[in-house]
Amino acid sequence: MTDTPTRRRTPEPKSWIEAIHAYVPGKSSGADGRPLIKLSANENPLGTSPRAIAAKAQAPSLYPDPDSKALRAKLGEMHGIDPARIVMGTGSDELLNLAAQGYAGPGDEVIYVRYGFSVYDIAARRCGATPIVAPDKDYGTDVDALLALVTERTRVVFIANPNNPTGSYLPKGEIARLHAALPADVVLVIDQAYGEYVAPADEDGALALALAHENVLVTRTFSKAYGLAGERIGWATGAPGLVATLNRIRGPFNVSGTGQAMAVAALEDTAFIQRSHDHNLAERGRFVAAIESMGNHGLRALPSEANFVLVLFDGTLTAEAAFNGLAERGYIVRWLPGQGLPQALRFTIGKSEDMDAILNGLREMAEAAK
Repeated sequence: MTDTPTRRRTPEPKSWIEAIHAYVPGKSSGADGRPLIKLSANENPLGTSPRAIAAKAQAPSLYPDPDSKALRAKLGEMHGIDPARIVMGTGSDELLNLAAQGYAGPGDEVIYVRYGFSVYDIAARRCGATPIVAPDKDYGTDVDALLALVTERTRVVFIANPNNPTGSYLPKGEIARLHAALPADVVLVIDQAYGEYVAPADEDGALALALAHENVLVTRTFSKAYGLAGERIGWATGAPGLVATLNRIRGPFNVSGTGQAMAVAALEDTAFIQRSHDHNLAERGRFVAAIESMGNHGLRALPSEANFVLVLFDGTLTAEAAFNGLAERGYIVRWLPGQGLPQALRFTIGKSEDMDAILNGLREMAEAAK
């Protein structure tokens, strides 16, 4: 007679699910519930293309095209990619999770860099894989440190370029060197959520690598420069095998009909994207120069190629005090102690008047903390 297994009194999640720390989005209100000007989520301060807004009003509320054919065709035309090599996602977050789910599982390893996007850890744990964190180089990606951690169990490597939340950027030569040194069965995922903010002359070559190799997946999003964060639209491109894997496990209607229509219109409004790029370049440069002028107060801006700047607070004014002081002045920025950055704040580049108010507040607090 065999023993009957003892049933649990309540459902229990898998151990690797219990180990996940849920993603914490940027706040939009103060401790008292008062609405604040939000510079914590890297949204486009210029809003959304008027052409995309007009397209939303005309889109029917029916089941969307499950394959996003018109949107993939427009993306393919813009980037010189066969639409069959493009897969759409509910934001790039879905695609990052699908990449891990499709190629890693219990007993496998997923590598990402310290101070990388927090979703990478979630994506690894969600499929039961072990996350491996590579040491950084002054808050940026260290290719050699990452490669030193590759083992026979490595299945996926995540790189954000530009990196969130630090803004660091790997040039084309370093991306190519990283890929060349990886085993052919390791998927290199290059997350270009902020790619539209990088000057074309400085592009990292990731799309060309994805076109030429079987193990490179590039992800992008409409949430940042295109101003469509609320619509949740992302896309990825890679070899047919990678795209087929993601298509097998993605949601069948994962991009809404309104989202598809808005994204097509946003791609066509190249003038809006150029204005967004130019505004960010000018305001980011002005903000960084102002932070550098406060270096004697212990403030340091890390180099950034994105639409945000990470500022370190190494003086008498702490990041926590600055975070709270700015909230009292009506602004919310991103404080990241949960990502090992209690000494830093991430500032989304906003409108000129908002950046002026932020800088004035920091100067006042730095002087008062002396």
